[in-house]
Amino acid sequence: MNYKSTRNSKNIVTPSQAILQGLATDGGLYVPESFPRFDLDWELLSQYTYQEMAHFILKPFLSDFSDEQLKRCIELAYDNKFDTEVIAPIVGIDEKHYHLELFHGSTIAFKDMALSILPHLMKTSAEINHNHNDILILTATSGDTGKAAMAGFSDVPGTKIIVFYPEGGVSSIQEQQMLTQTGDNTHVVSIVGNFDDAQTEVKNIFNDSVLRDELQSYDSQFSSANSMNIGRLVPQIVYYFYAYAQLVKQGNIDAGSDIDFSVPTGNFGNILAGYYAKRSGLPIGKLLCASNDNKVLYDFFQEGEYNRQRDFILTISPSMDILVSSNLERLVYHAVNEDSERLSDLMEQLDTKGHYNLTDEEQGHFSSFLSDYVTEAQTKEEINTVYKETGYIMDTHTAVASRAWRNLNQEGLSTNPAVIISTASPYKFPEAVLVALGVEAETLTDQELLDKLNELSNIPYPPAIEGLLEAERLHDTTIEVSDMREFVRNIAR
Repeated sequence: MNYKSTRNSKNIVTPSQAILQGLATDGGLYVPESFPRFDLDWELLSQYTYQEMAHFILKPFLSDFSDEQLKRCIELAYDNKFDTEVIAPIVGIDEKHYHLELFHGSTIAFKDMALSILPHLMKTSAEINHNHNDILILTATSGDTGKAAMAGFSDVPGTKIIVFYPEGGVSSIQEQQMLTQTGDNTHVVSIVGNFDDAQTEVKNIFNDSVLRDELQSYDSQFSSANSMNIGRLVPQIVYYFYAYAQLVKQGNIDAGSDIDFSVPTGNFGNILAGYYAKRSGLPIGKLLCASNDNKVLYDFFQEGEYNRQRDFILTISPSMDILVSSNLERLVYHAVNEDSERLSDLMEQLDTKGHYNLTDEEQGHFSSFLSDYVTEAQTKEEINTVYKETGYIMDTHTAVASRAWRNLNQEGLSTNPAVIISTASPYKFPEAVLVALGVEAETLTDQELLDKLNELSNIPYPPAIEGLLEAERLHDTTIEVSDMREFVRNIAR
């Protein structure tokens, strides 16, 4: 399998080359030339460990990796850094729906699922291509990618990583996790602006040919840890198949029957992985795109217009506070029948005019998707309702997906057994969760918030939280967006 750019279908690279580049040199995103069709023997697959499922799914997507190389990457990624051998357990909420818990890794967020393996994929990709350049990884984060990426790449030889995040746009726990990150090769910078500002400038830096050539003179090159990189995106396909296999194993569904997935969605990488799983033969009925008050994706699926010209709203689900969803470009590319000229024109309209429209025929390619948006009040209500009914506590992002499923189920639109993609531990957003549960939390310290959540949930402190608040802050830099390029240049030298 090779990968081609959304902006130029003749720009074709191997999997390892796509991982090393991160973003295509023409500014596009790499997509598979075709999708594998797996022999889905669920009697066998239901007995697979997560590591075995990862090998089964990733093998055709990473076709220039040897079996030995791929297994080594998987073994190094999915080990005791996860607090459960299952890696991604399915939890039954009631007979109608389940949660796929993706927060059992070292940073208690779903980004660990892919960012635990990306450093090993990148290192192996360099070996395959006899590439001896240092890799400078640029990443914009809305809260979780930054910490997970730095944890993965910390002190990895031949790499440097710079993470940009919006000042005041992440939770205090997310910020503390990033600012206490160790590693001589890690750099964390807050920017005066929002996530979209950071992400847009990172893309601009990637596409700066002069700066790329300058890096080359230092024997260095850019890559990305965002889901723009297929090395981040493809490993996420694994847990959709693994969730299905667990439901079969537990006797909750019949092998071959459809299930729905509800996904809290910001940058669109997580739900796109579900779409790629469906394209590869997983029996998915509907993919539920759940938005918060920044409902640009909801409006897109309802109306066929993507319009980023709207107020940016800071919410209690900050990792979804995004108005320019980078990975949507991949889905739109498939919707326009992989016409790179049409896709490039739409992306140009988004850059220059702030919006674009699809034709009715193009919009018709989204039959696999349902969408809903959930207000802040509804998010809190969902956390409270599920806790009172079941004793289960979820974080604010998972609650958006849970409420979206509930709404669509009641409307008769999502009728299959459903899996809520649970993207973060409630310990990541303790104040917002406690307020939703009716606790007077606004005056509590971070430690008091964590203690109160521990008392209510009976969930032990995750290792990622132990000692976090006492850890020394090692990073303290805030810059304007206009200064990001020069900061990158200085680190690269």
